[in-house]
Amino acid sequence: MDDKRKVLLKGLPKIDDVIGLLEKNGIYAKASKDIVREACRQVVQNLRDQILSAADKTLPSVSPDAASAARSVEEIVAGLHRFKLKRLVNATGVILHTNLGRAPLCSEAVDRIVEVGRGYSNLEFDLIRGERGLRYDHVGGLICALTGAEDALIVNNNAAAVLLTLNTLAEHKEAIVSRGELIEIGGEFRIPDVMTKSNSILREVGTTNRTRLADYEKAIGPNTGVILKVHTSNYRIVGFTEEAELVPLVALGKHHGIPVFDDLGSGCLVDLAAFGLQHEPTVREVLGSGVDVVTFSGDKLLGGPQAGIIVGKKDIVARIKKNPLNRALRIDKFTLAALEATLMRYLAPGDAPRSLRSLKALTEPQGDVRKRARKLMGKLKRAGLSGLTYELKDSMAAAGGGSLPTEDIPSAVVAVKSAKMPASRMEARLRRAAVPVIVRVDENEILIDLRTVAEDEFGFVVDALRNLAASP
Repeated sequence: MDDKRKVLLKGLPKIDDVIGLLEKNGIYAKASKDIVREACRQVVQNLRDQILSAADKTLPSVSPDAASAARSVEEIVAGLHRFKLKRLVNATGVILHTNLGRAPLCSEAVDRIVEVGRGYSNLEFDLIRGERGLRYDHVGGLICALTGAEDALIVNNNAAAVLLTLNTLAEHKEAIVSRGELIEIGGEFRIPDVMTKSNSILREVGTTNRTRLADYEKAIGPNTGVILKVHTSNYRIVGFTEEAELVPLVALGKHHGIPVFDDLGSGCLVDLAAFGLQHEPTVREVLGSGVDVVTFSGDKLLGGPQAGIIVGKKDIVARIKKNPLNRALRIDKFTLAALEATLMRYLAPGDAPRSLRSLKALTEPQGDVRKRARKLMGKLKRAGLSGLTYELKDSMAAAGGGSLPTEDIPSAVVAVKSAKMPASRMEARLRRAAVPVIVRVDENEILIDLRTVAEDEFGFVVDALRNLAASP
């Protein structure tokens, strides 16, 4: 080590000196002594690492003093007080955007979370009998009424639902599944990997594009635990294809005494074809085939909180409930509260597409989206933001969240250009706004897609663009 580095290292501020300055500034009103001391160590260590790793030409002439180190510690402590998970505006046009939290909750669901969270609740207490109850009973009746299932169970997401169901029905046994249905969805959720963790044995049948009923029948043996069908909700194979229909597959399972399990994935309770979208099998339709058990998500096409919903025959669901893994995968009171309120929106015909934001965004006529786009553009023009120009354009939105993968949903965007900065920099500035606005970039302009922007979010968009226009 050269002499200059040795001098710089020797001149680094002492932790006790930094703490002394911080104490005078009242740091302990914001963080404990342990947190402050650890932050001091972190700052001084970072300074030491910078000196050791810097090239000779970039070495500073003197070491940072205790005052600058104290300011760095104060920045660290201030950062601990800032919420990292925050509300934002999804202007991407991807309705069930996994990275942006998928389905927004309806107002009733938010109210129920607040109501249940502010005090105690009857989470596992039967108010009629005055004894311990089951948390699943709060929504089980609703789910059965809406889907036609005999019984229901809710866990923390659909991956957990698939894992729990496979472990219950096919632990150390074979699970027969079509090769074309060994899917992967976002976050590296792969059906073969989940099967491995469930201790079931993967038995592939058919080919990527063609699997017949006879392929399943040939694979059935003494160690078969379940026949698994996976809805390819995030992709489609087209052309020279064939798949076994669910009804004959159920008959095959019944003939051999083997349960049939359908992982439906997105989980839809209304017929989207009635709104001009491609047909997505509803949970009630699938259960009507006689299938033994179905799993689906709560925060995709259902429009509620993250949850994995298991529905089906009473004896099968009862076995799944008794699985010790169920305890590790169960949902909390907030999810239950939000799910109950969301499901109630489906009781009255036509209510869910009006009151659940994700369903409304999927089914809203393009003309209404255009009207909202014109309103936003009018607000932006009236705001008089220097250097920005606007244009209304037709565009295509997407369902997202592994749902309706081939469906392009007609939408409308406000395209914004800046005379001062490229679109990439505009996009980055909007991401860093007080309420971030997440947009698409198209060459030299940003696109604000109104299919995923509500009118009560216009103020956030205007404020973010106002700060962008005022920035150097």
